[in-house]
Amino acid sequence: MRHHSLFQFVFVLISCSCLSAQTYSSRLIDAKSKKGIPYATVQYDENQGVITNEEGRFSFILDGEQVLDSIYISSMGYEKTGFTLTQLQDSIVLLKPKAIKLSGVYVFDEELDVDEIIERMKDRLPQNVNNQPIKQRYFLRQSVFGNVEKVDLGFEKSSIKELNKALIDSIGRAIPRNSYHYTEVLGDFYKIDNAYKVNVLKAAELYDKNDVSSIEDLGQRMEKIFKANVKPDSYLKIKSGIFSQKIQVDSLLDEVDEEAAETVEKEIQKDTVSGVVDGQKHMFDEILQEVFYQEDSKLDLIKKTRKYEFELFGYTDIDDAGVYVIDFKPKGGADFKGRLYINIEDYAVMRIDFENQENLRNFRLLGIYYRETLYKGTMQFAKLPNGRYDIKFMDFSFGRWFRMDRPLDVIEKNKNVKGRRKQNELRLNIDFQMANTNKWELVVFENELISQNTFENFKEDKSTEATYMPRYNPEFWAGYNIMEPNQAIREFTVDEE
Repeated sequence: MRHHSLFQFVFVLISCSCLSAQTYSSRLIDAKSKKGIPYATVQYDENQGVITNEEGRFSFILDGEQVLDSIYISSMGYEKTGFTLTQLQDSIVLLKPKAIKLSGVYVFDEELDVDEIIERMKDRLPQNVNNQPIKQRYFLRQSVFGNVEKVDLGFEKSSIKELNKALIDSIGRAIPRNSYHYTEVLGDFYKIDNAYKVNVLKAAELYDKNDVSSIEDLGQRMEKIFKANVKPDSYLKIKSGIFSQKIQVDSLLDEVDEEAAETVEKEIQKDTVSGVVDGQKHMFDEILQEVFYQEDSKLDLIKKTRKYEFELFGYTDIDDAGVYVIDFKPKGGADFKGRLYINIEDYAVMRIDFENQENLRNFRLLGIYYRETLYKGTMQFAKLPNGRYDIKFMDFSFGRWFRMDRPLDVIEKNKNVKGRRKQNELRLNIDFQMANTNKWELVVFENELISQNTFENFKEDKSTEATYMPRYNPEFWAGYNIMEPNQAIREFTVDEE
């Protein structure tokens, strides 16, 4: 009987632990168009919420102690609506569209024209932008899409038997035509001015290791051929068009001594420079410098206001605050069009949507072409307890295109050999074209204002590693609040060889 009672007791403990947390998943749909509603706010507690992904999908986790009457869902252009947990569980949620009001709804201390609103927004930036130390619980997903449009290495001549057309063509074939690399990280982000620290809680990477290993194998094969046929006391003359560069072969062939190798290994173990933590800080560097009010942002709306035409489209509300809805488009050589949502009371920007109208850069010189083709996104900002605003959500994409159409000569010369100095030669005529798009999705779940001492005393753990996944695993994030993956990520898988 005692054993039976003990078994029952253990069973109850296990059952309680399983029921202590539950995941609620759903998809938000426009009731009229039946399309998913992206980047809507799902508020399930006073200070907790998630953002729907680009397809309208979302999920969140509640522990057994949380009792909720309603979950409120709000999105630009829709009625804010409350739902019960039963209505959300594994279902589709319909939201009715709401037109942006054009007039006669909000009470103003004074009527302003659109240019006056923009000037007040600019004047109030120092008061509205948060500059206090802050800790943010965040989820950041980076999606990198590469598309190689053309690979023609143009083999013309080689004096080394092994370095023949077949090998050069195999290098061209080894370069993956389409590549996808997804990084997902949940963590805490500590920020003070432009200094960052990161605490990574969980991280995953999805990509095809076969693409990397095939190129590495070819590189090792090339190195072996190079060492077997090129004299260590030679030098290489690398010519491309009118340009040339001289490289001593010894510097390429020298082996790293054991002491130096051990030093490098210790440094890597001590401080993983290429690890997740530093990778996250680099990503934050990239995306936060593009926030519209930053001096180095390509989005030059604040610096070059006179080059834009603004139009007051109407009024709406965000997070229960009334906002001006202002459209902008380029004039006089500006690059972007979009929409601003400016708080009626304090003139803070609560949201901005933007997209480039022309290539941001067009570079062409001696067979090298470079274009910045895509720069678009949405940024939302939340009001903190100190009355200032910080990033709440960001969806940002940056696209580039590159082409190299140039001859390439690699000539081995050696002054210590009798007769002709030229020993070997490889001649190519390269035509290579590729497009690349980086997409970042950043969600901030919680904000906590901290002291400078808290920031300075926090020590990063750079030993954290990301889990490699050759295919998407929905169980990896079980028990964690994140932004739901889109269909492409859910279907990502590496072909088995």
